[in-house]
Amino acid sequence: MAAKFVINETKKGFTFNLKATNGEVIATSEVYNSKPACKKGVASVQKNAEIAEVEDQTAKEVEAKKGPKFEIYKDKKGEFRFRLKAGNGQIIAVGEGYKDLAACKKGVTSIKKNAPGAAIVDAE
Repeated sequence: MAAKFVINETKKGFTFNLKATNGEVIATSEVYNSKPACKKGVASVQKNAEIAEVEDQTAKEVEAKKGPKFEIYKDKKGEFRFRLKAGNGQIIAVGEGYKDLAACKKGVTSIKKNAPGAAIVDAE
């Protein structure tokens, strides 16, 4: 199974999930008001993920990066998370919470590898 972006219609609009080759969701989107807008969001992730640098905001000395970038941070529960920001600073995808930093970084690596060539499909 290849990685794919799955577009879902919700009560409030459209979202996408990026699923890895094992079927696990590795990133999700905001809610878009139309399917074409959601597809533009997918295209932005495909374009930016591969070239985005990683800004680890949990490090003692944070080296600020200009966009596009993956920001790694700790949430209120103490879990590690990432968000992918486009060059304009807009968040275009977010990841789940991870117990440790290494797992979170693996999630970022997976998106960098899988997003650029991932197919776009509608939810079944």
